[in-house]
Amino acid sequence: MNYTQRKKIGTVIYHILICFFGIVMIYPLLWMVMSSFKDNTEIFTNAKSLIPKTFELTNYSTGWAGFGGISFSVFFRNSFVICILATVGTVISSAVIAYGFSRCNFKLRGFWFACMIVSMMMPFQIIMIPQFIIFKQLNWVGTFAPLIVPYFFGLPFGIFLIMQFIRGIPRELDEAAKIDGCSIYGIFVRVILPLIVPALVTTAIFSFMWRWDDFLAALLYLNKPSFYPVSLALKMFSDPSAQSNWGSMFAMASLSLIPIFVIFITMQKYLVEGISTTGMKD
Repeated sequence: MNYTQRKKIGTVIYHILICFFGIVMIYPLLWMVMSSFKDNTEIFTNAKSLIPKTFELTNYSTGWAGFGGISFSVFFRNSFVICILATVGTVISSAVIAYGFSRCNFKLRGFWFACMIVSMMMPFQIIMIPQFIIFKQLNWVGTFAPLIVPYFFGLPFGIFLIMQFIRGIPRELDEAAKIDGCSIYGIFVRVILPLIVPALVTTAIFSFMWRWDDFLAALLYLNKPSFYPVSLALKMFSDPSAQSNWGSMFAMASLSLIPIFVIFITMQKYLVEGISTTGMKD
């Protein structure tokens, strides 16, 4: 067996293994989507089969009707409001802070950078109680403010990502802009921002995904069903004291994946570019 034949066999084995592990990873998602078309009793009696015996669309109509006169369109609207505003705040503030760390010299810059890195590695559960006390004193509990306002002060992951991207931009461009009369703010707006679009889009994608999936923060700060996002509303389908409506839950969970899929598909180019070029220096 020559080298070419061994290479072909290795390629075939590689693709077989990739397809196998891909199917294993995507199977739970396929099971959830197909179960959304099953009757509530068939979900567990026919759990081994992906294909429903009869396709039921009532799960989607029942799930979309919501609870207590609140349709699922309200929950989707709440999620979009929280995610869009928090993402805008994250991108703007993270870009400004990253530019300051990367291009500006100020006292204790290393100390504040270390604090930022520590906060990035710190689990949310550590600061959960202090944050709740602060927001309670500000009378923000029960509103969207605790889920939106903190992200207008930077996201550690976004700051670090954009910083690494800015460091790959030659400083000669800054010097040329200074010669043309640009201030430090002009350099940021006219030179840096257009060159870090992939990093900004990458930060926006991750921020939107994390806010969309955020269950714990919404559970802590929101106490009115009319304010619930999708992540928290899905929990209402499960009732330990009665029969849970699993079909409607799977139906609404399947619909909740659509925004994430759309964002990933449309922004994939920027996502790959933002991650692959981060940290590269000229």
